[in-house]
Amino acid sequence: MRTSVLVALLFLGCSWLWAADGFKPLDVKLGLWETTSSFQTSGMPQVNIPPDALARMTPEQRAKVEEMMKGMGSGSPRTTTTKSCMTREKMNKQQMFTDNKMDCTKTVVSSSSSKLEMRVQCTADGAKTNGTFRVESMNSENVKGSMQMATTGGDHTINMNSTFTSKWLGADCGDVK
Repeated sequence: MRTSVLVALLFLGCSWLWAADGFKPLDVKLGLWETTSSFQTSGMPQVNIPPDALARMTPEQRAKVEEMMKGMGSGSPRTTTTKSCMTREKMNKQQMFTDNKMDCTKTVVSSSSSKLEMRVQCTADGAKTNGTFRVESMNSENVKGSMQMATTGGDHTINMNSTFTSKWLGADCGDVK
């Protein structure tokens, strides 16, 4: 369950603006976008890697694993930056900046060409996630937003809060999908 929750949180932390009934696309430019997300989690279960497993890793592998595990569940903020390509097809399918591959129910609370508020409920491997997304287009080249999510599986609840900004980089996406 821990792996599926982590995947769900990472996916949701970098994703926004899924297709939903009542959704009106934001008035933004098509092309290459860069999104910087800052997120903070609480309630992550402590993961202990057996010493013999660590001993079998190369120094580089061990360093990567230790770095990845260092901040998990500590409540320390993390920041990621990703690039995505907004195409007319994605806009028409209402899949802005991501493709939704989870079993989710989305409810649009409010939607206009400049603002969106959506509630999301997802299930994956017995875990349930509930959350709210708020997105605002500052202009056709800049977007900002926030997300609050809670994932419950078994007797554990993980909370995640995120803020993000996105900026249009240009019409040509290059190799970015």
